Amino acid sequence: MKAQRRSILKRLFASVAGVAGLGVTTKASTEQIASESTASKEVFNVVTQDDVPLFSGSTKLGNLVFVAGKGYHKEGDIKVHTDEVLKELEKELIKAGSSMEKVLKVSVFLHDLNDYKGMNEVYKGRFGSKPPVRTTVAVYGGVPGDSLVEMDCIAYI
Repeated sequence: MKAQRRSILKRLFASVAGVAGLGVTTKASTEQIASESTASKEVFNVVTQDDVPLFSGSTKLGNLVFVAGKGYHKEGDIKVHTDEVLKELEKELIKAGSSMEKVLKVSVFLHDLNDYKGMNEVYKGRFGSKPPVRTTVAVYGGVPGDSLVEMDCIAYI
């Protein structure tokens, strides 16, 4: 019993510290933490190869949604690719019951770091007046497929 209580308290403090780091406040109880640890995971748009699951388009756990990396594998410059990728992220978020305004974190993977300015021009304003935190990197060897940019995100519902 004592070890279980200690485990719940550790998760409570980790949860509060993590949320506080994002600038969001929450009131968590040990019951909430315990129920979150047993929450069921919902998976959407599973991609398979030879009937073996590879990854999910998005996954929900509790009030969070994790959207897999989206790319655009057709002709166009970085602005076209960025616009199409952001549209795909938005579609996935809406299917999961969220929106662009509820995105907490975005990871941007560029084929070429020289495309940073063009990507930023299209990206700007797409997440409302309070944009999410973001990591942007250029990927050695390029983004998989023919995409000039790939993005994934984490949002709340």
